[in-house]
Amino acid sequence: MHWECFPSADTVRRIRSMLLLVWAPKAWHRLSHLKPSALLWTPGGKARHVRCQLLSSQGPGETCRQSRPQGPGLRTRLLITALFGTGLGGAWLAARAEKEHQRQQQRTEALRQAAVGQGDFSLVDHQGQARCKADFRGQWVLMYFGFTHCPDICPDELEKLVQVVRQLEAEPGLPPVQPVFITVDPERDTVAAMARYVQDFHPRLLGLTGSAEQVAQVSRSYRVYYSAGPKDEDQDYIVDHSIAIYLLSPDGLFTDYYSRARSAEQIADSVRRHMATFRSILD
Repeated sequence: MHWECFPSADTVRRIRSMLLLVWAPKAWHRLSHLKPSALLWTPGGKARHVRCQLLSSQGPGETCRQSRPQGPGLRTRLLITALFGTGLGGAWLAARAEKEHQRQQQRTEALRQAAVGQGDFSLVDHQGQARCKADFRGQWVLMYFGFTHCPDICPDELEKLVQVVRQLEAEPGLPPVQPVFITVDPERDTVAAMARYVQDFHPRLLGLTGSAEQVAQVSRSYRVYYSAGPKDEDQDYIVDHSIAIYLLSPDGLFTDYYSRARSAEQIADSVRRHMATFRSILD
């Protein structure tokens, strides 16, 4: 969804008034500096600003010369314009931030209603330890489904995932993010195979595998499609599968997902926003 940010009608009226004052010098009559005697009233009822000068050579006679109304100088107009621009820019940024916050809330609510990642799972990590969903409670999790024999896409996506983790690790004050890799090829991706594979990416990357039934159950829970292709003469095959990185909140709830088109920087920015607005529903 595309959002546009515009100032309110009241802000537009104030802007128009300020511009008229800045760029219409004739409207700036310095009436506050005039003495009562310096205002003469014409028969038409209009006040004129006059300055009288006594001429010594003409005795008591006086000559009056009408002065020209003057507005603010160039420096004053530039200063007012700069202040006006700063105020307008601040209002625009605030409106933009509010729109982004509303968009984020609407997206999060829509994803929750999609009921992705409901229920528990039971798998085994690359060290042979049993793992379930509750083990990750209290942690932010970035999760990817793939297989170790994938020639290019899975390594690229896992490298992107750990880039996000490293970016967030480098920022003091942010909670740690647990990277998780779940296989969709349990026939070949044993505990030992997963251990060899994950060590090439990040020391905290956790590889999860299990039986065919266990992998099918967790894949259904996260709406992950996968299908093994035909085997060649060497009994090798490719697994076709969904490509997405999932974000889980410390409540263990599916919070967002990122397609292959999203860069590491974009994903890291999104995770930061989710961290900033997170409020646990389990407390």
